Amino acid sequence: MRIALILPGFSEHAEHWAIPVLQHLVRGLARTHDVHIFALRYPHRRDVYTMFDAVVHAYGGADAGGLGRGPLLLRAFAGIIQEDRRQSFDIYHGLWADEPGYLAVMAGRVRKKPAVVSIMGGELVGFPEIGYGGQLSTVGRRLSAWALPRADLATVGSTVLATLAQQLVPSARLRLLPLGIDINFFGPSSDLSSRTLDGAPAILHVASLVPIKGQVALLKAFAQISARMPNARLHIVGDGPLRPDLESLAGQLSINARVIFHGAAAHTSLPDFYRAADLFVLSSRFESQSLVVLEAAACGCLPVGTAVGILPDLLPPDLLAPTGDADALAQVILRALSDPEWSAQFARELQRRVMMEMNISGTVERLLAVYEEVQSPYSDGVGGGDRR
Repeated sequence: MRIALILPGFSEHAEHWAIPVLQHLVRGLARTHDVHIFALRYPHRRDVYTMFDAVVHAYGGADAGGLGRGPLLLRAFAGIIQEDRRQSFDIYHGLWADEPGYLAVMAGRVRKKPAVVSIMGGELVGFPEIGYGGQLSTVGRRLSAWALPRADLATVGSTVLATLAQQLVPSARLRLLPLGIDINFFGPSSDLSSRTLDGAPAILHVASLVPIKGQVALLKAFAQISARMPNARLHIVGDGPLRPDLESLAGQLSINARVIFHGAAAHTSLPDFYRAADLFVLSSRFESQSLVVLEAAACGCLPVGTAVGILPDLLPPDLLAPTGDADALAQVILRALSDPEWSAQFARELQRRVMMEMNISGTVERLLAVYEEVQSPYSDGVGGGDRR
């Protein structure tokens, strides 16, 4: 199969992880298929290069916005069509529903080929108070609203996101297809020299320090935990513009000595953090799926947190908290910590489930099945979805 993946960006070199799941996905697809990646914005240069047996066509769009988006989309569209004419693609797949989705569906219309669109982030939400979400951009909102109803199939990574997507995509053309993790990398370890984390218990959070990740509520929740468990420690892995404010808040809450900001960590170091923690906490206000939850679970660390992304698909309701509710988040954490034996057993069951059902190899197999499904009507000369 010859596959065109249209993405906002991709790795510049093998050691640059960029968005790790995309690297894992491309590696899996390119082992047996001819994969071309059309990277719209990153890297910040125009180039064509080979990565993991896939050909990357980079358009260097960087932060082009406003009127600058038009030339970028036209340039990328022309490149996609030119490559298709050189050797025909079997499928167009836009990962993210706005610019990539629009280009995938438009190319499908022009070349009479099937197009799949995956909703990968916040394309369908808008939080004006923190400036997050594709719905805050008129252009982004219109691109997604045009592409999704006209895609042959759309995929989402969680049932929460599926509910949002049903406003634009008929249920018959919507597929629940969570992106998986590399279980050769994230999983149990017998290495006794692995990292240790201070604290009894050691609570872990991994995320960029930005408003959508909800770390203000996390710190307020941990202040309540700390009052009841003085030896508890909160380990925050990640960096971002909110770090000074969060460090200041930890001081105001008198928990600064019990909160450890590790800063940005290499992707390769994350399994050791997960394995060393007693509990993983997700505090986000929104997630399309949340791969860190699967990574933690695969490493044997029980995740709890806000009812976003894939967490409601994995956990019972009493381990979920409403977004932004520090008191409820504290209760969820305390509930998980109050019965260590039950939590350890549930963590083992969840680990087995994630490793069996949510690994990247399974994702590749299910995605290829989706590709074959949408190709059938075209091979019959019928065509696919609503192409109005």
